[in-house]
This record gives sequence, C-alpha cells and structure tokens, in this order.
Amino acid sequence: MGLSLYKNNLNGTIPECIGNLSSSLLDIGLQNDNFHGQIPENFAKGCMLKSFRINNNKLEGSLPRLFGNCKDLNLLDVGNNNLNDTFPNWLENLDQLEVFILRSNRFYGKVDSFDVLVSFTRLRVIDLSHNNFSSYLPSLFFGHLHAIREGYGKKVEAEYMEDAIGTVIVNYASDLSFTAKGLETEFQLLLSIWTVIDLSSNQFLGEIPKILSELHLLIVLNLSHNCLRGPIPSSLGDLSELESLDLSSNKLEGRIPTELKNLGFLKVLNVSQNNLKGPIPQGKQFDTYTNDSYMGNLDLCGLPLSKSCDTDEETPAKFDRDDDGGGDELNWEFSILLGYGRGLVLGMSMAYTVFTTGKPWWLIRIVERVRQRFAKR
Repeated sequence: MGLSLYKNNLNGTIPECIGNLSSSLLDIGLQNDNFHGQIPENFAKGCMLKSFRINNNKLEGSLPRLFGNCKDLNLLDVGNNNLNDTFPNWLENLDQLEVFILRSNRFYGKVDSFDVLVSFTRLRVIDLSHNNFSSYLPSLFFGHLHAIREGYGKKVEAEYMEDAIGTVIVNYASDLSFTAKGLETEFQLLLSIWTVIDLSSNQFLGEIPKILSELHLLIVLNLSHNCLRGPIPSSLGDLSELESLDLSSNKLEGRIPTELKNLGFLKVLNVSQNNLKGPIPQGKQFDTYTNDSYMGNLDLCGLPLSKSCDTDEETPAKFDRDDDGGGDELNWEFSILLGYGRGLVLGMSMAYTVFTTGKPWWLIRIVERVRQRFAKR
C-alpha cells in the first residue's frame, strides 16, 4: 500500500499523521508539490516504509532521526529542498538502503567515516551534490559500498527496483532525476544495475582517493565543482563499466592518464577547468570527445585542441645516397632545410653555406632537389 500525492500543487505543511502512517504504508510520495515547514518527526518503531520521496518542495530544518526506525527503507529522496543539517550518519544501520539522494539542500560539514560494519553496504545511487559538504572525500565511506564493489566479472541481469503486492506493482525507484552524462535526466524506472556517485558542487578537498577504482560496477562518477587537487589516479582506468566521468572545475594537476583509454564504455568525459598539462591521450573513445571536455587547461595539447604538442625527440637521421628516396625522404630533407621546423630563414642560411663551401655533398643534393621541386610550382 502506498500514498502518492506528487505533482498536485499541494501546499502548506505536511500533516503529522504521515509519520504515524509509516507503520502501514510501504511507499510515501509527496514530491514536486509546494510543501513547506519541516518533515514530521513521528516515524513509528514498526515503520514499514520502503520508499520515502519528498523531493522538490520547500521544506526546511533537519532530517528526522526517527527515519532510523525504517529498517526496510530502500529509497530516500529529499533532494531540492531547503534542509539544513549535517550528514545523517545515523542512517548507517539501514542496510537495505539502495538509493540515497540529498542533492540541492544546505547540508554541511564532513561526510563522516563509519565504524559500523553495515554502513550503507547496499547503496548504489548516492547523490550529495549541490550542498556545502567539506573536508576530504570519505575513503572509508567508499570502502563500505559493497553493492558497487561486488559482482565484478559476473553477469548482472537488468531488473527494475520493484515489489509485488498482490496484483499491484509499486515501483520504488520511479520518477527519479539526477545528473548523468552531463545532463539532468529523469528516470521513469531505475534499473537495478544503475550505479551513481554524484558529489559535485560541494567543497571537498584533497586528492581523489584510489579506493574509488575498486568500485568496479560504477557507471556514473561526478566529482566536479569541488576543490580537489593532485593527479587523476591512473587506477580509474580499472572502472570498466564507467560511462560518465566528470572531474571538471577542480584544481587537478598532472597529465590525463592513458589508462583511461581502457574505459571502453566511457561516453562522457569532462576534465575542463583544471590545471592539467601534457598531451591528450589519442585513440579509442578519446577520438570522440570535443574541445569542451578539456577547455580551461592552458597546458594541455593535442587533438581535439588546436594547440599542438612540442617534442624534444628529433627524427632519426636516415641518409639515403640513392636518388629514388620517395615522398618520406623528401619530407625529411625539407625538415633539414628548415632546421627541423625552426624557420625558413635558418634553412636558407644553411643552403647558402652549402653552396659557398661546396660540402657536404649529400646536403648539396638535398638542397638542389628541393629547389627544383619549388621551381616547378
């Protein structure tokens, strides 16, 4: 049994009886209305809720601590409100929680580390974006995400998050929206294999923890618009299921790891507005990304950017005394003439020296052949 009043332009405060009904309802959906005030505190000890969605309202205050009574809760979405609270680490014992969305509120402080063994072990969708969380990215928190770590290498069937109650199907993960692949997308039904971590638009510090590379079933990772420093871990190339990676608008340094070419399903890459340098990896899916993926990194070079990469490696000298050298030899000869790309003036100076001194003989031949080719044009 469920209560769905979403998208009805309801306003006012949420009745206190909602909390009492949690002992008999499996699903409460009050999203996309105009409720204000606070979320009722009186969730019963025998709470049977599997889904509680109250996103896209104007609610204030903190999350009710009695949510902890809802041991079977699969989905909690309170996004897009004005809630003002610290991270609810008291929810860590909800070992059935799979979708947890706090986005676009005023949550603040650090995402605590946990000592409880069951801390969010079934979570597959975590959206903490557009809040005021700070401190370092929570490595221990990532380490507890066993639902995203386990099953690597196994065939996981795509099922929808749903439960049968008689002849009525209650879709606990219907009508969800979050940012995936660069765009905010609404999902009528959420596949059970869909895995998302979105911590964007906060104030997280430090380096990207390497433990993220152990989340082998992760599909979307968004760490953009934070204060992250250091290199992009090459171990992110182990996330073989990843389809969207957004690290933009941080302070990341160093090169783009070539190991990211291992991500064969990566359709969206955004590393713009950082301090990255060096050549952009070439080949495979990197040939599909546009300038927007890299803009704002002044020291990046290579395609698709217009800035070419300088190299200190000279072309190996291959002197051919035969006359049928072909196009490749002529290109090499012309590079000699131009001083390996350092200017036409230097090249012509070399030619003048050759003709006035009469040696070396092999360079005379090169200059004469190039002169004859230009004379025919």
